[in-house]
Amino acid sequence: MAVEHTQNQVTPEVLKSAWHTTLGAVPLGEGRYQFRLWAPQVERVQLHVIHPEERLIEMEAEERGYFQVIVDDIHPGNRYFFCINNQDRPDPAARCQPEGVHGPSQIINPDFPWEDANWKGIPLQEYIFYELHVGTFTHEGTFDAVIPYLDTLKELGITALELMPVAQFPGMRNWGYDGVYPYAPQVSYGDSDGLRRLVNACHQRGLAVVLDVVYNHFGPEGNYIQEYGAYFTDAYQSAWGSSVNFDQEQSDEVRRFFIENALHWIVEFHLDSLRLDATHTIMDFSAHTFLEQLSESFDQIREQVQRFIYLIAENAKNDARTVRPTAEGGLGMDAQWNDDFHHSLRTLLTGDQTGYFQDYGGISPLVKAYQEGFYFSGQYSQSLKRQLGTNSASIPSDRFIVYSQNHDQVGNRAFGERLSAHLSFDELKLAAGVIILSPYLPLLFMGEEYSEPAPFLYFIDFEAADVVDGVRGGRKEEFASFLDGEEEPPDPLSHSSFFRSKLNFALHEQKHHQVLWRFYQQLIALRKTIPALSHLSKTELEVSEDEMGQVMTVHRWQGDSHALAFYNFHTDVVTVQLSSGDWKLCLDSGADTWSKTGTGQPSKETLLASPARKFHLQPKSFVLFIR
Repeated sequence: MAVEHTQNQVTPEVLKSAWHTTLGAVPLGEGRYQFRLWAPQVERVQLHVIHPEERLIEMEAEERGYFQVIVDDIHPGNRYFFCINNQDRPDPAARCQPEGVHGPSQIINPDFPWEDANWKGIPLQEYIFYELHVGTFTHEGTFDAVIPYLDTLKELGITALELMPVAQFPGMRNWGYDGVYPYAPQVSYGDSDGLRRLVNACHQRGLAVVLDVVYNHFGPEGNYIQEYGAYFTDAYQSAWGSSVNFDQEQSDEVRRFFIENALHWIVEFHLDSLRLDATHTIMDFSAHTFLEQLSESFDQIREQVQRFIYLIAENAKNDARTVRPTAEGGLGMDAQWNDDFHHSLRTLLTGDQTGYFQDYGGISPLVKAYQEGFYFSGQYSQSLKRQLGTNSASIPSDRFIVYSQNHDQVGNRAFGERLSAHLSFDELKLAAGVIILSPYLPLLFMGEEYSEPAPFLYFIDFEAADVVDGVRGGRKEEFASFLDGEEEPPDPLSHSSFFRSKLNFALHEQKHHQVLWRFYQQLIALRKTIPALSHLSKTELEVSEDEMGQVMTVHRWQGDSHALAFYNFHTDVVTVQLSSGDWKLCLDSGADTWSKTGTGQPSKETLLASPARKFHLQPKSFVLFIR
């Protein structure tokens, strides 16, 4: 087979303005593409086009270990490899892997009939997140299959769809955190156009779209990226082995790979926000960190796309610097998940004291988390055997995302059981009220709003036997202290672990599931329409607990609008007394209207309270008054 040689005539600046990323296969128009690869560990790279006609094309070496070539007569659907060391390897920045992680990369059509030209996004303060896993949200498990449900989610009051990772992973089923091609949407979910159709449909309905991305590690199978360059460093070790190289030699190019990936999702797929997985495991001790650089790149791209876009971090360190602006010495993230809030609430509701839950218990942690954000702000953690966290009292409330359930807190249990497996119907409503009426950004995990009974299990579809054995062994070891000698967690490789995790969304219209769905809908509507609740503030907020440590009182206000909520975590009826002023009973979760056999319609009755008015609060319930 003859080897082609071509002339390169397009500058990186031209490519940047045309595509916003320069790595991988970049369209130049009229069937011309530039291919660029960072491969400092090899001396020679060839572009091996295998479809529709086989072609082997020499790539030109550039500075810093890059190779590039511009090729004519390349079109969407064409498949290719990079040939290094006489072996064909997929493109690390492939936009599509139609035959999986070991197969050839494919050119995608850069054009799409977007219908969201007037979409400017929504302010972060208005985000009400709905986290879903594309593969288990519907029976079909595709991007397109989500679209028919968007109107129902909109009716519920959701404003932002959050997708668990969709980057190409091994096999057909996975949570998504084992992705190895960060630029390529998972082929079993549908093609790139499928994801773009979903985003387009969301924007037409006024819904923002958040994508969970993984920049702290690569999956264990189909990961050829280490053959190209110094993407990893042995300077630090993580749960996944050698850490991604963000601060050692050649780390500038590794950073470029991920920053261009982030911009790729925002520009080419019109996504509104990215959620960065486990940023606390990104080992980076440089003076100017990767996360700061990424934040600055987002500041620049905001001006170009002219819409609201955000970076959201997961960070287990309780580090307030994560969401402080870079100008103030922070990392510049716009918001972060708050596990402290979740742990405080869960232990209070379930009494769970296993693992890290032993650090929580009683109502005081929840009161502090409600008032400040973090519960752990520098005090000693019994589970970690060290101090944890920094003070978050000065951090604006719209920088924190709170939840009673998410993929981690459900799926990382041995049997993937949801809160509905542990809580009564009244306790589920109580949890919903705590989250949705908080001054923070609420997140719902798919199915939570109607008490989905299906578990969310951990599942994989690896081919490598050693990897599968490692995962199975790790799961058994992880849960050994929680299970008796005869119990074993479900097999992650089993098809049943995946199919058992699929939702039965039709339940939201049936029996008590419908009552709970409408209860969530009512809570979200109150959050949006009552100024005291829609205004997210820690300064216009008072939180306290009663002497018995069983009732949490939350007073929020904005101008003349006041909201007063009493949360009863006790198993008995308690009596609460309202402060002076005329208060109107807005919602009582213990009312017959919201019972398991109720109609699910909000009560039309109101109550005007005199200064001395007392109210009897049902067990495991809450009431909301407005003034």
